Amino acid sequence: MGVDPNRVVGQEASIINQTESLPPLEIHRVCLPPNTTAFQKLKHRLSEIFFPDDPLYRFKNQTLLRKFILGLQYLFPIFQWGPTYSFSLLKSDVISGLTIASLAIPQGISYAKLANLPPIIGLYSSFVPPLIYAILGSSRHLAVGPVSIASLVMGFMLEEAVPHAKDPVLHLQLAFSATFFAGLFQASLGLLRLGFIIDFLSKATLIGFMAAAAIIVSLQQLKGLLGIVHFTNKMQIIPVMSSVFHHTKEFSWQTIVMGLSFLVFLLLTRHISMRKPKLFWVAAAAPLTSVILSTLLVFFLREHVVNHISTIGNLIQGLNPPSANMLYFHGPHLALAIKTGIITGILSLTEGIAVGRTFASLRNCQVDGNKEMMAIGMMNMAGSCSSCYVTTGSFSRSAVNYNAGAQSAVSNIVMAATVLLTLLFLMPLFKYTPNVVLAAIIITAVIGLIDYHNALKLWKVDKLDFLACLCAFFGVLFISVQIGLAIAIGISIFKILLHVTRPNTVVLGNIPGTQIYQNLSRYGEAKRIPSFLILGIESPIYFVNSNYLQERILRCVREEEERIQVKKENSIKCIILDMAAVTAIDTSGLETINELKKTLEKRSIQLVLANPAAEVMEKLHRSNILESSFGKDGIYLTIGEAVAAISFSLNSQP
Repeated sequence: MGVDPNRVVGQEASIINQTESLPPLEIHRVCLPPNTTAFQKLKHRLSEIFFPDDPLYRFKNQTLLRKFILGLQYLFPIFQWGPTYSFSLLKSDVISGLTIASLAIPQGISYAKLANLPPIIGLYSSFVPPLIYAILGSSRHLAVGPVSIASLVMGFMLEEAVPHAKDPVLHLQLAFSATFFAGLFQASLGLLRLGFIIDFLSKATLIGFMAAAAIIVSLQQLKGLLGIVHFTNKMQIIPVMSSVFHHTKEFSWQTIVMGLSFLVFLLLTRHISMRKPKLFWVAAAAPLTSVILSTLLVFFLREHVVNHISTIGNLIQGLNPPSANMLYFHGPHLALAIKTGIITGILSLTEGIAVGRTFASLRNCQVDGNKEMMAIGMMNMAGSCSSCYVTTGSFSRSAVNYNAGAQSAVSNIVMAATVLLTLLFLMPLFKYTPNVVLAAIIITAVIGLIDYHNALKLWKVDKLDFLACLCAFFGVLFISVQIGLAIAIGISIFKILLHVTRPNTVVLGNIPGTQIYQNLSRYGEAKRIPSFLILGIESPIYFVNSNYLQERILRCVREEEERIQVKKENSIKCIILDMAAVTAIDTSGLETINELKKTLEKRSIQLVLANPAAEVMEKLHRSNILESSFGKDGIYLTIGEAVAAISFSLNSQP
């Protein structure tokens, strides 16, 4: 743009009746970005999408042997921290591993029942996956095993089509197959670096979804807590409560007394640990303590309570049997296995990565999301072949692991070793473990998922986020878990589309004595510049919002003209569009800018652009709009320079 470099003007000389003066300002030329080929642009764009962390930077200027070692460490993080591992770290990890094992054993049995699977499957799932994660995972504090939400969703989705009571073998086959597809989906996301897909589950919708799921899980445990034999398999609140009131004759006072006693005990220990974090071990040891005490109680009173309190019964002793031959790859229920795998895979992946990043941030560490996806995916694929169902990082066990002083993934190995000893030698001891205690353990575990503090924060900060939270909550509570999850994702996508299709357009004014231009409604001291309308567009301009922006800008012009008519001020001579937030523009956006300029010219109003981004400048130039429509005096580096130059031009006119 050819502008006289000696043009220095003052705001005081620009417009008649101007009361605020600006310091002299030099007009700078707006440059085009360096010329790059389409391939270079595509390469840069793809690298920013899939490799924002630049994972190959470690390999630069390294020898071939060093590159091999770095590659091995990248794929298997155990080779990174393993060589520097010490006995002092082992001591902390052993304590942490034994502590989380005391929590993992009763939770594993409980969550397997929540998924309508044999209790032993929960213990199998607490043995193989933690060993694989210890080799592939990058988090020091993530404790791996079954989790309540994934267990609930898997149990609900499979139970609707194939009830475990009617066909337990097929139900188990579908559970293993869904776990395989979950792992395949998770590992593929990590390998292809598509982790941004799980970001469509926003925190707001997850708060509502998990709170409703926690309530549903708790209500389902009324079957065990009250001793009901016949109970609904549905997950909605109305059928569950209806089933409770229709089976009051099946209530067992022995079961109720034992269940409430241990529930109060578990809640009390949880409260103690929350009030005094140093006593974390109180809540961690409480589930196993409850299992031991209740088992001993039922054993010694078995002659009196055998017909009143249901127990787990005999559990198979020994290591995980292979289950690769049970994977379901064809038949009428294949679509169900794939759908269940993808949904539970997304949920478990979201929870695992969120938990890993949460505890990593407390130690100023960094967790590689893509490596975590591959690690969780690989352990689920391997788990599906060794009688395990879907697993991920558990928040409750990870919190205990962190508070117990875990230093590395060795704590998972210690936990797995403890579960191994349990599988080999201690299984007969669970014969008299009452189901009511498992129900109490589940209720205590899922209560922490009801995060009303963050829900209230959403109401204060963002009403749309709070609405999304409520929709997800009531969708799960009154319709179904699947529909609730779909609503949560749909609202998240709707929010994105709302921001993209209806971006903010604000009127800007000058803060007196500066070259700063800010939102008039936000900064009371900002002043309008007579004869100018300065608008800020706070979004890229795409085909989905270009028509809206054109209508919105013309509406701003009309409103400003009405205001001027009432105030009897100078009419609009120029509109300045601040393009600082317009990071991208497509052909529809270019056409909109061109049409807008022609429309305003018919009304004797000049349109100029300020603060254009590199991509916007390049596309304006390539489309010839820059030369044909705007010319040398149509684009400026800043709003201040645009005001100064155009004021000088208007003042110079006869």
